[in-house]
Amino acid sequence: MISGPLADAWIDWKRHPISDLDYRNQALSEFNNSGALVLRGFFSSEFISRVVAESVARQGEAFYANSTHNVYLTPQDPQFSDDHAFNRQLVSSKGLIADDQISVDSPLRDVYEDDRFRAFLCALLGVEAVYPYADSFSSINVHYAPRGRELGWHFDNSSFAVTTLLQQPQRGGIFEYVPEVRDSDTGEMAFDRVDAVLNGAENICQLNFDPGDLVLFRGRNALHRVTPTEGSVTRVLAVFAYNDEPGVGLSRSALETFYGRTN
Repeated sequence: MISGPLADAWIDWKRHPISDLDYRNQALSEFNNSGALVLRGFFSSEFISRVVAESVARQGEAFYANSTHNVYLTPQDPQFSDDHAFNRQLVSSKGLIADDQISVDSPLRDVYEDDRFRAFLCALLGVEAVYPYADSFSSINVHYAPRGRELGWHFDNSSFAVTTLLQQPQRGGIFEYVPEVRDSDTGEMAFDRVDAVLNGAENICQLNFDPGDLVLFRGRNALHRVTPTEGSVTRVLAVFAYNDEPGVGLSRSALETFYGRTN
């Protein structure tokens, strides 16, 4: 694992002393209370400029899925009608590049592999360790949403997401969410509330963040989306994905869906 000089250049350690117990406890309290945590100015300006440059250069390699999905990110169930909450289809049209497309010397990789960064995440998530994905695609991703592209309403399969915005669009690209819609632990699917959100009958929260902010979000029970990008500037976002158990990778079907390939 990397600790020291490589990651030191990319995080504002004075503003965010992530190894300090008091700092961790304050962040943990906010995260537990709201299910979301935005750490402003977490990454240095040098980190943003370098990662934006390398990400924009690879945008042409991004895979854009052409399929629709339900909010549960599962296949449709024929026992329900097409307009049932379980089967209602939504569009996610953003593109992404996978971990194996990100250079070995990228600042994204320096941060992802840093022991102090991982220990901080463990403290917030209440786990002993976090691990990279066993497949070669999923650990670090960069998402692209040029004009008209969006991320449709959905629940996450993972218990948490760790992201940083790299490039803000001119308009649109707004992260919207409704907390505690379902209870995945008990299997409560919350069909009525899902319908209400999709029909525009629920109050919608927004999570606002800027390039360089570190964002942690609990999305397993919170329904969320990113609205379509407006204007000529592409919304670019980096995702740091971990598991709390070793050896976990996406299935072949999931790899095909999200990345358009399996090797």
